[in-house]
Amino acid sequence: MPSIQKFRGLLLLPAAALLSGCNMVLMNPSGDVAMQQRDLIIQSTVLMLLIVVPVIALTLLFAWRYRKSNTEADYRPDWDHSTQLELVIWAAPLLIIIALGALTWISTHTLDPYRPLTRINSQVDVVPGTEPLVVEVVALDWKWLFIYPEQGFATVNELAAPVHRPIMFKITASSVMNSFFIPALAGQIYAMPGMETKLHAVINETGEYDGFSANYSGAGFSGMRFKFHGKTQAEFDQWVASSKKGANGALTRASYLALEKPSERHPVEHYGTVAPDLYDAILNRCVEAGKMCMKDIMAIDAGGGLATPGASNVARGAGPGASGRSTRTYVAAMCSVNDPVDPLLAPAARTN
Repeated sequence: MPSIQKFRGLLLLPAAALLSGCNMVLMNPSGDVAMQQRDLIIQSTVLMLLIVVPVIALTLLFAWRYRKSNTEADYRPDWDHSTQLELVIWAAPLLIIIALGALTWISTHTLDPYRPLTRINSQVDVVPGTEPLVVEVVALDWKWLFIYPEQGFATVNELAAPVHRPIMFKITASSVMNSFFIPALAGQIYAMPGMETKLHAVINETGEYDGFSANYSGAGFSGMRFKFHGKTQAEFDQWVASSKKGANGALTRASYLALEKPSERHPVEHYGTVAPDLYDAILNRCVEAGKMCMKDIMAIDAGGGLATPGASNVARGAGPGASGRSTRTYVAAMCSVNDPVDPLLAPAARTN
């Protein structure tokens, strides 16, 4: 038995050999933005190792050289200063911090997710006037909704884009905060209800890639995954045509409220058409009929508000039902997408 325990660690070697075949996607991405982020990680790590490695090496060297049993080592109990040593100790880290600061400053602006792409890869720039593929992303409980406004369809838990074409993601959430992350494409971006974040990216190689939520959001978080397909333009056009024939029909406000209800490990779905104002209603949290949109509320507030009448213009939700929402009160639709009224006229109307 002791001999078995002694060599038990050797049993892990086959597992280590198998792990060597795993793809470290962060270090081997397929999108130019992710490649630049990988290079930034490597450059920053190398710069920091210029200090870390010598410090560790010198610590071990000093511990060995000046050990108690080494009688040949110099013993200088009165030594307390060396100008040359002080110069090295302070100058080297200072130079590295300056280099890291410059690298961070440049990369922060170059890799700003809100900044439109200026290049497809290190050899090819974006042709002026190139329109990006727009994808509207909605994080639901616990699935992903992707709306293609230009093509006029939507998918659930499946995303595709042609290679070498800039992509602009507009990202929001229906309930809790999430995080949109395709490691092979670009860095993660938060998805928050009532807010819109953006991500510009490009995929440079065809293939199938994993996408998921990188921010814990509840019971179904672990299954909140989707596949991202990098396709040639011809393959993408075929995929669009196939998706527009989706068996789920039209994605209306009513069908969205049904889709919005929490579900785990939701299957891939395709909606052939989408209500043109659906994403805007999701973003402004007014999908339900009779609910005022956030942008209208903010416009009224910017114009001075509705005073006492505004305080009475509230209603209570219907409770868990078609949308699964709670019974919190909300502002009723004086100015909603169903009954549009210019909210900037509200102050003028109030004075009459």
